[in-house]
Amino acid sequence: MGCCQSSFFYVKDHRPARNRALPSNSGDVLPAFSEFSLSDLKSATNNFASEHIVSEVGRNAPNVVYKGRLHNRHWIAVKKFTTIAWPDPKQFAEDAWGVGKLRHKRIAKLIGYCCDGDERLLVAEYMPNDTLAKHLFHWENQTIKWAMRLRVALYIAEALDYCRAEGHPLYNDLSAYGVLFDENGDPRLSCFGLMENSRDGVGMLECNRNGMITPESVVFSFGTVLLDLLSGKHIPPNHALDMIRGKNILPLMDSHLEGNFSTEQATVVSDLASQCLQYEPRERPSTKDLVATLVPLQNEADVPSYVLLGIPKHEEAPPKPQPPLSSMGDACSRMDLTAIHQILVMTHYRDDEGTNELSFQEWTQQMRDMLDARKRGDLAFRDKDFKNAIDCYSQFVDVGSMVSPTVFARRSLCFLLCDQPDSALRDAMQAQCVYPDWSTAFYMQSVALAKLDMHKDAADMLSEASALEEKRLRGCRGP
Repeated sequence: MGCCQSSFFYVKDHRPARNRALPSNSGDVLPAFSEFSLSDLKSATNNFASEHIVSEVGRNAPNVVYKGRLHNRHWIAVKKFTTIAWPDPKQFAEDAWGVGKLRHKRIAKLIGYCCDGDERLLVAEYMPNDTLAKHLFHWENQTIKWAMRLRVALYIAEALDYCRAEGHPLYNDLSAYGVLFDENGDPRLSCFGLMENSRDGVGMLECNRNGMITPESVVFSFGTVLLDLLSGKHIPPNHALDMIRGKNILPLMDSHLEGNFSTEQATVVSDLASQCLQYEPRERPSTKDLVATLVPLQNEADVPSYVLLGIPKHEEAPPKPQPPLSSMGDACSRMDLTAIHQILVMTHYRDDEGTNELSFQEWTQQMRDMLDARKRGDLAFRDKDFKNAIDCYSQFVDVGSMVSPTVFARRSLCFLLCDQPDSALRDAMQAQCVYPDWSTAFYMQSVALAKLDMHKDAADMLSEASALEEKRLRGCRGP
């Protein structure tokens, strides 16, 4: 789980405020990742009423997905597991936090969890335009256009490649049911399948000899999704492979496309599916190979997804009035990394007060070495030697005896200045784990998200940071 794991037991006592949701430039916003209470989710789903079930696998499945609405009127998806799937509540919470730190425009965000008695629930942002399975297998108005099918293949490959790079290469039951369409019609990978240790009873099409999911078996499953995109229906992999190997892909193609596809492109996709479905796992392509093969096929990249999907354009709610930004908020909104650096230098460690209480017995040589590493990091940070600052701060973090939100915020900025926005986002989220109501952690997330071209999420995070900062200032001023 990366850096959050080493300080998890510290973080558990400093969980984010539940269901914090604040206005933003895009209307209602999602809360930061948090632990929800069971009553929160019962209220959101009308006590898990059957009419709120949106999972296409049916109510008798070992887990079910419900549509719900939070108090801030934002729609969510709630997945309800059995305790058999997650007997260990601590493991469930740890894995949820790990998946919750993943932020990518190709993945539906996990925004929280609930672990109350025997209840195991995950909470994600709701995707309003159904699943790939619904559009491919149960369509009523029109089938998915060829260009959209190619886009789905690429976006999901990009999501899998990002997850692999972030240390989450496994995905449970990758299929057309786990591909969702957001309000703009963009394909997204469901975050629920990223909970690696789930024993939810959902069968994989292909696992290793011990019945375990492997990165190679995820690629195998991606191959079956490619078959779905080509054919518009469920075809047994062996039957499809016979047609592909016989160079006879036309019978494989979805008849509803009515010939509106490129045979050359279809051949590339079918060949890629064949590679993914190789019997020997080592002969299958990597996620990076998947992306590299699919990128050149995107010849309608400028056409919005809602047009290709045939849905109405999503209209953003009119922006709500925002209070004036602070100097930190203004610097983050302008992406002025130099100004952010000056503010963090001036703030020093003022906001770390109370996050660590050391006894005399804990004052060891190791502790002194760790604090020396932080001091060297501070000097490098002040002198704008950002690569050296990363190294020194990493020495401090890796020991794990102390946690410092300021160190994570400073290292986050160093990563941004070294053009490593993914690492910057991880550190900013870690700062939030340590200090859930710290506006600086949210400000740094907004900058990292903007660097990752996730501008809507960046605007939401900037708004939440500003509101937290204003709330803190009101508390300092008193009534």
